Amino acid sequence: MEESEELQEFIVFPEEAIRYFPLEWQKHLHALKEEGQGILESADHNLKILNRLVHAFPTMASLRYIHHRLASTKFEATMEWALENDMLILAFVTTYARLVEGGIGSGVSRGSLPAVLRPVHDHIISLRNKRYAHNVGHASITGSMEIGFQGGAFDISVNFNMSFHVGGSLDWKPLVEFLDGLMFDRLQVQLKKLKEKTGREWTFPNGPPPKWASPKQNT
Repeated sequence: MEESEELQEFIVFPEEAIRYFPLEWQKHLHALKEEGQGILESADHNLKILNRLVHAFPTMASLRYIHHRLASTKFEATMEWALENDMLILAFVTTYARLVEGGIGSGVSRGSLPAVLRPVHDHIISLRNKRYAHNVGHASITGSMEIGFQGGAFDISVNFNMSFHVGGSLDWKPLVEFLDGLMFDRLQVQLKKLKEKTGREWTFPNGPPPKWASPKQNT
């Protein structure tokens, strides 16, 4: 906002308070209310789509931030680093699944993705379902137990192998950038449709992206 612009002041009062206003004011306010309700009813379908998008924005922001943390990680040959990396991958795949499958959702399905990104989607969903959400034998994690008997006592040994991408898969970056751009484009489409249906301008809060936001939003 430029310094020359004056800040607008808004006063909010409950609808019940209208009956205490002068009759002329009451009629004017009720007319405004009926007009607004009529406009919103005419755009109900688009508002439902917009509501779904808005509910998905926090999840998309989380996905971008987690990917930023993964991409920024520096490899260390320690168990603590491996567990930290695994924790971030867990956060990434569960957040991705929540974005495309959970609750109100974003309306982003496998079919919404370009063909080149669908195998990446499948890989993430497989990780989420078979390694992190359930122990059902994902290929990236294996373990075996051996029992030996010596000197009258049983000796248990465990072999455990875990494979992972350092900082996440390189294929995840273009997927995150595509989703980021898709969400932004869908928002603009709905704002345009709402303007066409209602004859009124529709704006959405906008500002400079954080440093960790994907390059798609920085362009």
